[in-house]
Amino acid sequence: MSILKKKPLLSKLLNNRISEKNTNTANVMETPSIIVSDTEDCEHIWMNDIENNSISSENSSDSVAYHIRERQMTKEQPWSKEEIISALSNLPAGENALSVIPTLYGDTWRKTLNEFLNADGNKMVLHAKNISTSSYEYRHIQNPLLNFEHEAPGSVTVARLLKRWPNTYLLVSCFLGHIELVKALLDKNVKPSTRDSDGRTPLHLAACAASVKILEELLKHGANPCEWDFNKKYTPLHCAAATGDVYCVKCLIKSGADVNAGLSGKSPLYYAVLSNARDCVEVLLQAGASPNNPQVYTETPLHVAVSLGSVTCTTLLLKYGADVRVQFSSMKSTPLHLAAEEGSAECTKLLLDAGAVCEVKNSRGQTPLHLAALSQSAETLDVLINAGANVNIEDNDGRTPLHAAVAKATRGIELVKILLQAGASINKPDKFGYTPLHIAALNESSSTVMMLLSKGADVTARTRGGISALSFIVRRTPDVLPRFISRLDQAISLHDHELGDVDCELRLDFRPLVPGGRGEMDLMLCLAEVGQRHVLKHPLCESFLYLKWLRIRKFFLLSLIFHSIFVAFFTAYIAVTYFWNIEKLRKILFWPVLIFTISLACKEFFQMAHGLWSYIKGWENWLQWSVVLVSIVVIIMPIYNWQHHVAALGILLIWIELMMVVGRFPMFGLYIQMFTQVSINFFKFLGAYMCLIIGFSLGFTVLHKNYKSFANPLVGLLKTIIMMSGELEFEDVYFDESAPVLYSGTAHLMLLSFVILVTVILTNLMMGLAVSDIQELRRCAGLDRLVRRAELVAHLEGMLFSKLLDHAPSRIMKMCRRGALLLRPPHHCALHIRPNDPREKRLPRELIKATYRLVSERKNRSINRNTSMRKRANTETSSYRLSRLYSTGSASDNNQQLNELVAELKRCSYSISTHLDNLTNKVEGVIRDYSN
Repeated sequence: MSILKKKPLLSKLLNNRISEKNTNTANVMETPSIIVSDTEDCEHIWMNDIENNSISSENSSDSVAYHIRERQMTKEQPWSKEEIISALSNLPAGENALSVIPTLYGDTWRKTLNEFLNADGNKMVLHAKNISTSSYEYRHIQNPLLNFEHEAPGSVTVARLLKRWPNTYLLVSCFLGHIELVKALLDKNVKPSTRDSDGRTPLHLAACAASVKILEELLKHGANPCEWDFNKKYTPLHCAAATGDVYCVKCLIKSGADVNAGLSGKSPLYYAVLSNARDCVEVLLQAGASPNNPQVYTETPLHVAVSLGSVTCTTLLLKYGADVRVQFSSMKSTPLHLAAEEGSAECTKLLLDAGAVCEVKNSRGQTPLHLAALSQSAETLDVLINAGANVNIEDNDGRTPLHAAVAKATRGIELVKILLQAGASINKPDKFGYTPLHIAALNESSSTVMMLLSKGADVTARTRGGISALSFIVRRTPDVLPRFISRLDQAISLHDHELGDVDCELRLDFRPLVPGGRGEMDLMLCLAEVGQRHVLKHPLCESFLYLKWLRIRKFFLLSLIFHSIFVAFFTAYIAVTYFWNIEKLRKILFWPVLIFTISLACKEFFQMAHGLWSYIKGWENWLQWSVVLVSIVVIIMPIYNWQHHVAALGILLIWIELMMVVGRFPMFGLYIQMFTQVSINFFKFLGAYMCLIIGFSLGFTVLHKNYKSFANPLVGLLKTIIMMSGELEFEDVYFDESAPVLYSGTAHLMLLSFVILVTVILTNLMMGLAVSDIQELRRCAGLDRLVRRAELVAHLEGMLFSKLLDHAPSRIMKMCRRGALLLRPPHHCALHIRPNDPREKRLPRELIKATYRLVSERKNRSINRNTSMRKRANTETSSYRLSRLYSTGSASDNNQQLNELVAELKRCSYSISTHLDNLTNKVEGVIRDYSN
């Protein structure tokens, strides 16, 4: 049977042979490969709603992610098995060789060898010379050669194929590791310099197969160990180093292989390190291989070693002079960056001891400390911090290592503790305004959020889009809110004596309400913004608001006095100018009105500069500008008739404005809010039903054109609106002899329809809705009062502490600002009250009772909890004693506790050893200094 008829068995035989060979050569072709790309896949802290500068929407729902480059920690071969097989298959008789050679063992091989040795050597060499090494000629002659094979399939034997295509069989046998066939072909003068279509020589293929015997045989017959493939990428030494076979490497070096071949790209040392072959690395370095690369921003063997976390290879490279400062790719990553990114504490320490700078930055401004935090490696973080790394250093986006630490929840709490203990700034925002608390909340890490809050994180910190950290906490980690409120409960404590004593004293610590150290009202505003207004009813918050109002109300009294005087002067000016026409008084009142108008305009300009967007949203500010403009128009001389219209409108607007100022006081605020709410709703309803009213108005104008009120359509519309109140004037319209009804019947039906649809239904509907709004306002009066007080106090506090007033007289501003603050850290941050003392007047009695009730209930809960715990402990003790009667104890529980203890000791061992090493270095340094 001809060998050619066995071609369908090619795949099966080849796979079996390759599998067999791989087992014998320590998985040569299946070794994993590392892919170290220089693509910039590293992403920033980002989310879907962030644009150029900030997040400006609260609808963001994606978790923030701080990504780092992913590396496959595997080996890499110069060529894959599939590439080599494909190239060999394209050789003349290549597929036959791949299927035949694995079968040449035992009697089959001996028979083939005898036939081959007895063949005509000159004829074989002649055919060998006809095989060109160029890929073009391969393609040109391949079809004729294969046609020859198929001419007489029954007569073609293996020996005949060996005679006709010795070069092909030499290449394939080197790849498959058939040493006997290689010797036979070489003895028949087959040249070892033959190549496949990619320029691979038998030496390349033997090195890829890690066959040192074939290498020795090829070198003995004159093979050149410095040959390159056609692409000038790999020599046989590259292939041997990639397989990690130290004997092949030694054999090639001994034969004169260049250990620095391809140094400007990837040298044999690079592939040896990539295979994590310590012996090969050491042999190459001893033979003079350079551990560095002359090209800038190129990956060196040291980069690969630390990326793999290979301590042995890193140690060898550093010993032979590897440069720790070299940068790789457009990211400009140093070996220390890669070691920190992989979380390799050992490699990090080796690099630092070799002189690596711990604060060097890559192209994104990230230091190794940033990358260690991203990799969630607490051990690497400890090493870098002990080496003096700055924990508050910023990258290009203004983010610190603490931002990176909270970006992942794997070991976030542990990393946060390490960084905070080292002095990390917990409220440092990045250039988009995000603090670590924002990121932890966006990543829905409740434990990290609680950790940050317990260390003083500011929930009122805002992004550049104006979103507070509390807003993210409410939407992404709502389970944190009960714990946050419990912190407010803990801030009210029993300071002295028992609760029932007359001298009982309670301590109200207000520091949890001012977490950021900026404005004292920021937290209150944030609570109202994010839908947590009910928290303001907490005794601590309500007490704070009450005391804060007492501090700041004097400034509102000054505002009320200012507006009252302005209204008085303006009213007097209108009266003497447009009513009594007293010229002397007009001239006297002109200047006060002008001065107050300018002062009011300056105040509005100041508020506008303090915050334009919030200013535009306030409709009362538009009312203020209306008053300013009307006042300017009114004082223009001489007086024209049209100014009387403006004067009438101005006198109305200025008194409405005074009503709004009075309504800012909590005492009158509810009533003004009722008026405002009902007015807004009325105009909404009026706009909705305006079509109905206009229809009736036009109908009355047509039917009653003789009646003076409906002679003009516009006046008729006004008359129709007035008729809504019940002023119908039925007798005057329908029984006036001077203006009789022209269209009787229709006019009566029209009036009846108006009475039913508008006067009865519509008017009563509007009244009912207004009353329901008032009832709702009354029901929420307490909470609304607190919200209005918080907004009012926050508004004035923001004005007083505006940077625009920093240039005002410092003594006056210091006095005003000091008078507005309730807390003066670190000493004056708490209030001590005696709830059982009737002379206690600093807080309202209702508020004192609520505070006392809170402490009493908490104490009762604590007593009940302790009682239940004691009962449970007694029960467990009894059960334990009872179980001792029947067994000698559970060994598994003890083993579990021991395992936990061992794990904890292992976790701390590295940190302890690091500290001891640092202490030893310091002691040695002191001794050296003393000796010198």
